[in-house]
Amino acid sequence: MEGQKFKITDLFGAIVIPIILVLLIFVLAVYVNPGGDQHVLGEAGLGGTVAVILSQGFAQMIVLGIPLILGLLWNKWAGGAAGFIMGGMYYVASAGQYNGLYSSMGVTTYNFFGDISMLFYLVNAVLIGYIAGSLSNGSTNFKRMIFAGLTAAMFTAVVQAYMNYSVSLEPARNMAQGSWVADPVNAFVIAFVPSIALGVIVPILAKVMTWYGLQPQRH
Repeated sequence: MEGQKFKITDLFGAIVIPIILVLLIFVLAVYVNPGGDQHVLGEAGLGGTVAVILSQGFAQMIVLGIPLILGLLWNKWAGGAAGFIMGGMYYVASAGQYNGLYSSMGVTTYNFFGDISMLFYLVNAVLIGYIAGSLSNGSTNFKRMIFAGLTAAMFTAVVQAYMNYSVSLEPARNMAQGSWVADPVNAFVIAFVPSIALGVIVPILAKVMTWYGLQPQRH
C-alpha cells in the first residue's frame, strides 16, 4: 500500500520537534540542573527548588508519565509493563549514578543498587500505570481520566516520599529527613508538585490524543 505523499509539514515533526527536544534537554541539564557545569538558578532557596523540579522532577515525570498515559489510553497491563521498563532503566541509572558519585569520593560502603527506595522507582512506575489503567478502565471521560491520573500520581508520590524518608540508605535518608525538618514547605513542593502536575498534564494530553485517534485500537 502506497504511503501518504511527502508534505512540508512532515519536516516539522521529523526535524524541528526533535531539535527543540534536544535543546530543551541540553539547557535543563547544563544550565538548570544544580549539578550542571553552568547552572544559573543556584543550589539553594527558590532557585534551587525550581531547578530540582525542572531537572530531576522532570526526569521522573517522563519515567512515570509514559506508563501513566499508556494505562489511561490502553489498559492497566500495558501501563504496568511500560512502567517496568521505564522504572527499571531509571532505577539502574540512578543507583549507578550514586554509586559512581560516592566511589569518586572514596566511599565504598554504600551500594545503591540495594537501596529499597531506589528500587521503588521501578515499583512506582509499574504501580502508576496499573492504578491509572484500573481506575479509568478504558474510559475517555475527561473527569474520570483526571481522577485516575491524579490518584495514581499522588499514591506513588506518597509511597516514594515515605521510602526516601524511612528506608533509604543513610546519606539519602539523612538528606530527606533534614529537608523536611529544615523547610517542610520546600520538601513538600519537591516531593509532590511534580506528581500533581503529572496527574493533571498527562490526562489532558491523553484526552487530546483521543480526539485524533492516537490510541491503541481495541478489538
